[in-house]
Amino acid sequence: MWVRKMNRSLILEKLRTGSTYSRSGLAVETGLNASTVSNIINDLLTENLVIETELQQPEVGRPGRLLELNPRGGCAIGVEINVDYLLAIATDFTANILWRKRVPISPGEGQEKILKELESIIIEGLNVAEVAVLNPLGLGIGVPGLVDYRDGRLRVAPNLEWIDVPILDIFRKRFDMPVFVENEANAAALGEYYFGAARGVDNFIFLSAGYGLGGGILLDGKLFRGSYGYANEVGHVTFDAGGEICGCGKRGCWETFVGPRVVERRVRRILRAGADSVIRTMAGGELEQITFEIVLKAASEGDEVALSALHEIGRYLGIGTANLINIFNPEMIVLGGALNLASPFILSVVEETV
Repeated sequence: MWVRKMNRSLILEKLRTGSTYSRSGLAVETGLNASTVSNIINDLLTENLVIETELQQPEVGRPGRLLELNPRGGCAIGVEINVDYLLAIATDFTANILWRKRVPISPGEGQEKILKELESIIIEGLNVAEVAVLNPLGLGIGVPGLVDYRDGRLRVAPNLEWIDVPILDIFRKRFDMPVFVENEANAAALGEYYFGAARGVDNFIFLSAGYGLGGGILLDGKLFRGSYGYANEVGHVTFDAGGEICGCGKRGCWETFVGPRVVERRVRRILRAGADSVIRTMAGGELEQITFEIVLKAASEGDEVALSALHEIGRYLGIGTANLINIFNPEMIVLGGALNLASPFILSVVEETV
């Protein structure tokens, strides 16, 4: 049974990455014998996960139908719990996004209310799938904290102030489908590997800055998890043992030197010292109303205060990135989250520092 599942996964993955294949082509690509491929394909056709397309006319041998994944083979729901928002999507079987919803939240709302809101959003996505007549195949949940991959339990999410939450059990009991729970940066790294900038790159590091700084590391095509799934917490590498207190309780973590909140605080400090900047006007003279988006807009207009703050986080981002490169020797570094929005202003600084 296990071998058959592996062979089935191998065939589905080939169809996902190679678009169309004949049965004989799949046998050659996978190394499986023709009868095994034929039996698995017959099952996948019955389950509506694969469809036959045009007839292939080979130079030798009998013609055969080409095969490809069926977009209408099912629906997947993906959700992310972040510190200040919930995000959900529904996709068809070929990962085309059919529906998306983002809802702002605050950690102060409490764990129970936030999880209830997430449940409502998932139900909304499933309703979209029902209207489209797509069978729900699974639910993926990304969370900002340490996830024990063995039981899907969120051990700690410092910025949410959640401790020991059985996310997998909660949603598996609520929804009759396979449920997967993963650290959000790990999940994003897998997304980049399968569908994004790192597609086909077996050794790369994904960095994402939002409320905190997360990381996902793929080595030889596999997500690096560590002993229990707690690896890749790059944002909590110590930069300055006497520095600012981090949400995790330590001082001077890398995430206290980079990210949108750091930019906002630096800009406020500079303006309080009397610097001239369009940011003051954009924020209506209220320094506490300064947002990362305002700083980016000011930077696009050449504002020196905005550019200075962004260049500083670029330098610290580059220092930490260089350390990761020395340890893991990746082929690629992918910057995501809010860092991606700031890339026109920080990328050259990161590259120079690295």
